[in-house]
Amino acid sequence: MSANALPAGYALQEYRIEKLLGIGGFGLTYLATDSNLHLKVALKEYLPGDIASRGADQSIKPSSESTAETFGWGKQRFLDESRTLASFRHPNIVRVMRFFEANGSAYMVMEFVGGAPLGEWIKARRPVAEAQAAAILGPLLDGLEVVHRSGYLHRDIKPGNIYMREDGTPVLLDF
Repeated sequence: MSANALPAGYALQEYRIEKLLGIGGFGLTYLATDSNLHLKVALKEYLPGDIASRGADQSIKPSSESTAETFGWGKQRFLDESRTLASFRHPNIVRVMRFFEANGSAYMVMEFVGGAPLGEWIKARRPVAEAQAAAILGPLLDGLEVVHRSGYLHRDIKPGNIYMREDGTPVLLDF
């Protein structure tokens, strides 16, 4: 658990934080509930821990005046990338449903993907047959083609950022 994480039960617009799912270099990802749609979502918060921190009022602020410009640039980039990701329509790319600014930071609302990270999924099924590996890689490569055609790169492809849905289909996460 990160000391910087929003607490369970915290309401952020129509989203209620359930728990912290993960911590990355540029932010935190939560499991949240959309109270309007009664739907579980993944909510990613821009919070680069090396240059920003959370205040007592849950707002995010740059750690110092010297990091303010970098923080602002990164937040704008996070919003720009959110907008681009929201335009992607591919079954093997996590769907970005919405993005917004609040608490001095930025947030991306994505579909919540149940299942397991690829590494864990493979561990339970070793050895993976060539045909099964191709059935996983083919759709992922199709999704990456959509990303690359738009002029973007994933930049963090690893087993932990590929989830296997409960139906056995792969999805790229965490751009």
